[in-house]
Amino acid sequence: MQCSKRELCCLGILASLLALVMPLVAQDTPVNPEGTQVATQETPAAAANSDALRKAAQNPVASLISVPIQDNFNTGIEPGYRTQSVLNIQPVIPLKASENWNLIIRWITPIIYQPLPAYSPAPQVGVSGLGDMQPTFLLSPSKPHKLIWGAGPIFQIPTATSQYTGQGKLAVGPNVVALAMPRSFVLGVLVNNIWSIAGSGSRTDVNQMLLQYFINYNMKKGWYLTSQPIVTANWNAASGSVWTVPFGGGVGRIMKLGFQPVNISVQAYGNAAYPSQGSTWGVRASFALLFPKLTKDQQKMMMEQKLKELNETPPPPAQKK
Repeated sequence: MQCSKRELCCLGILASLLALVMPLVAQDTPVNPEGTQVATQETPAAAANSDALRKAAQNPVASLISVPIQDNFNTGIEPGYRTQSVLNIQPVIPLKASENWNLIIRWITPIIYQPLPAYSPAPQVGVSGLGDMQPTFLLSPSKPHKLIWGAGPIFQIPTATSQYTGQGKLAVGPNVVALAMPRSFVLGVLVNNIWSIAGSGSRTDVNQMLLQYFINYNMKKGWYLTSQPIVTANWNAASGSVWTVPFGGGVGRIMKLGFQPVNISVQAYGNAAYPSQGSTWGVRASFALLFPKLTKDQQKMMMEQKLKELNETPPPPAQKK
């Protein structure tokens, strides 16, 4: 199986990015699965040091807002062995709904490059644009337990700028997430199913499921191994094109870029089952900004640390006249 120049270039850029950021100053900080970092405004604050940041990243009721930016390269699309790119911007914002419940808002905005069918020697063309947004609202108990869970609705809004980058339907359905964190592991599953309720009458009705199980093994200095395949089923598709079932995983690291906590990962997946002319394998790269809430004392501590580093920085050498 050969890769196109475009795919090799994309993979080279991702590898270079990961290689550049890995040597930076890191903290011994385990990782939560994407989208499950939830918080209230009154939980103990986080992340003035590595131990507090670790607790915040693993605690679903810690005061931690995250902004993941995830790029998915889905390769092997026929005809022409093409590559689809889906860039997801998906901020996670936790709010306090009541004394006993948190409301976690996750809003996924996809930006898509979709290759169009073209047989050689015809020009290989594609369409770029906004996809259908998917806001999710999860209610979760504010007090942590061994089994952590959240449930609520997921919507699909027909915001796509092209018929090739969206389904043209308003859809809604239930969404559930459950996880546990035994020792160095984070284990869980997220599942939802949406049905179309309105939209263009010329477009196919939507009835599709998404299931993502995640297995994270946290190691020292912020490193972790992860497997987070996204299994999908399009119940309206023809027989043999219903399922997409990937297998694989990758590596990631939670660290600090200066004073900013970030979560960086790269994963690769091969599809054991996929629709006709669909993607055979893909790469997922993720960069997430983490924003733990700090107390006044922690803000003061970080400011003092910044001033100390500035004072310790040697002045630039004097230029000769």
